Formats: sequence, C-alpha cells, structure tokens
Amino acid sequence: LQGIFVLGLPYALLHSGYSGLFLIILAAALCCYTGKILIACLYEENEDGQLIRVRDTYEDIANACCKKLSPKLGGIVVNVTQVMELIMTCILYLVASGNLLSHSFPYVPVTEKTWTVIAFVTLLPCVFIKTLKIVSKLSQLCSLVHFIVILVVMTYCLTQIHQWSWAKFRLSIEFEDFLVSVGVIIFSYTSQIFLPTLEGNMKNPGEFRCMLNWTHFFACVLKTTFALTAFLTWGEETKEVITDNLPSFLQTLVNLCLLTKALLSYPLPFFAATEIVYACISRGNHSNYRSPLFALGVRGSFLVLTLLMAMFIPHFALLMGLTGSVTGAAMTFLLPSLFHLKLKWKKLSFLEKCADISVFILGFLCSLAGIVCSIKGLLEVFE
Repeated sequence: LQGIFVLGLPYALLHSGYSGLFLIILAAALCCYTGKILIACLYEENEDGQLIRVRDTYEDIANACCKKLSPKLGGIVVNVTQVMELIMTCILYLVASGNLLSHSFPYVPVTEKTWTVIAFVTLLPCVFIKTLKIVSKLSQLCSLVHFIVILVVMTYCLTQIHQWSWAKFRLSIEFEDFLVSVGVIIFSYTSQIFLPTLEGNMKNPGEFRCMLNWTHFFACVLKTTFALTAFLTWGEETKEVITDNLPSFLQTLVNLCLLTKALLSYPLPFFAATEIVYACISRGNHSNYRSPLFALGVRGSFLVLTLLMAMFIPHFALLMGLTGSVTGAAMTFLLPSLFHLKLKWKKLSFLEKCADISVFILGFLCSLAGIVCSIKGLLEVFE
C-alpha cells in the first residue's frame, strides 16, 4: 500500500487539484471496503450458522461465480488480469530504474533506454528464484529503503515551508488529465490480489477487518501528507517522479536509494506472475511442462517481455495511469463487487446491494475513461 508508486501522487495532484486530495481519501475507503467483501466471498455459513472458509484464492471465488457457465472461466479471467497487473508492475519498476539512473548520472552520455537495459541485467538472477524465502528477504530491505527515501523528501519539503502557497492548487481542472490522475491514485492502493493469501496466513483471521481498516487509514494519511507537502513545495514544476525535483546534492542520493528499492521490489510481482502462469500450464498431466527447464524458460520469457515493454513505453505516470485504469480498477473495484453480489445476493441488505452496485458502476466508468485518456496521452507522446 505504500510502495514506490507514491512518487507519482504529487504529479497526480498537479492535474487534479483539490479533487485529488478527496480522491486519495475516497480511494482508500473504497479499496478497504472491496478488500473486506472480497474476503467475505471466501466464506459460507454451515448448518449451525458459523462461517467456514470454503475457498482459498481469488481464482476460487471467480470459479464459484462462473461455475454455471464454465467451471474454469472465472479463474481464467482472474488469472489473466492478475498476470497483466503483475507484469505491468514489473515494467513500471524497470521504467523507473531507467529514469532514476539517467537523472542520477546526467553527464554520462547514455540514453534512458540504455540505462533501462543496464538495470535489466542486474535482474537476470530472478530467473533462478524458486521460493518466496529469497523474495521476502529482498522485500524487507526494500521497506527499509522506502522509509529512508520518504523521510529525506519530506524533510527537504519541510525546510521549504516558507515558500508554500495554497494558491498553487487548481480550482479548475482538465477533465482528461484528471482521469489519468484517477488511474494513478487507484494503482497506488491496489492490494486485493494478495489479500486472500494474507488473510489465510494470519494467526487470527478474525482480526483481518480491523487490520484492513488501520492499514488503509495510515496509508491514506501518509499518501495525503506526502503528496500535499511535495506539491506545495514545487507547484506547477512538479514532475512525474517527484524525486526529479530535488536539488542535485540530494537527487543523486535519493535516486540511488529509489533505484535500489525498485530493483528489490521487482522480484515479488515477477515471482507471483510466473508462478501463476507456470501453475496454469503445468496443471495437466504433461510431465514436460513440469520440468525445471520449462519453468526456467517461462521465467526467462517473462523477464525479456518486461524489458521490451519498458523500452517501448518509457513514460512512468502515463503507464501507471493506464495500468491502474485497466487491471487495477478490475481487480480492486469491478470483480470484488460483482463476486460479492453473485455469491451473497440473498443475504445482503438493500443498502449493501446498493453499495456494491455503486462501487461497480463507479469502477467501470473510471476504468473506461481512464483507459481512453491514458492511451490518448501515450499516443500524443509518441507522435
């Protein structure tokens, strides 16, 4: 919930003004709500009225909803969407790495795409990751680096408090820019694909709802504070990746920290995506598809795919907005509300049904508009 993509939030405020602050809060509330209803879909009441966990994954929920049409249709849709989001996340880490390296060493006569390739080379060992043990250790280091970066940026912004002016905020906004900002903000909150596994591994799953409330509350406070202080510091000069606004003596240090964070963050979504694909392919009785060599081929193919995509779409905020609009909205708003309505319709109150339907409609409209505007923005950049 508090990853590298918070660096795009000040840029989102630049294009959304006061409404952006409201969106950060609204997105936190909606994502917290859809997280709860998604987990509710894992449970069914037994004859004694007790809730029993009868499903384990997002895929199981989707299959339960679509079993009358096709036993595996829902799972296929969810898996494809999950893989798209995870791969897009990997691509974003590569794009960010190239951007950070180019700004850290501006005097080196190397293009941003070349820096992206250099960052990619350091990620080649990812093809040999077979378990989450290594990934978890990398993630611990990643969290430490993240807090250092946020602390440095916030401290610098507070030293410039004498230059702050609320007049920098827009009252009128461009509709298309606003919709791209919606995608950026949504993507910074997406965590639903990890929630079923997280809840299933909790020592006391009964505390899940309380945990979700507190984590989203603190994430909202941190995101709002960070985005607001950064935007008030730089105003109209706010860049796509906020660390590019820092003075040179801080920028190199922070950018190298962020580069470390981006590279350490890459293995988790990469591992999750390749495991989903490998599990789907090897689910049958084909022994050839369960060999270590085949698994290595799958991971290698995905690694190369992320590099190629990062080379062709080297625009951090626009790509994040597109990802948030496509997969983020689907996994965070559309599918949880749709599945909840399908599985719990008879037990839901009128207000709960209205809430789910409202979330679905809002998610659909934001997703559709965000897709159109993000693609249009990317086309304009290429032209």
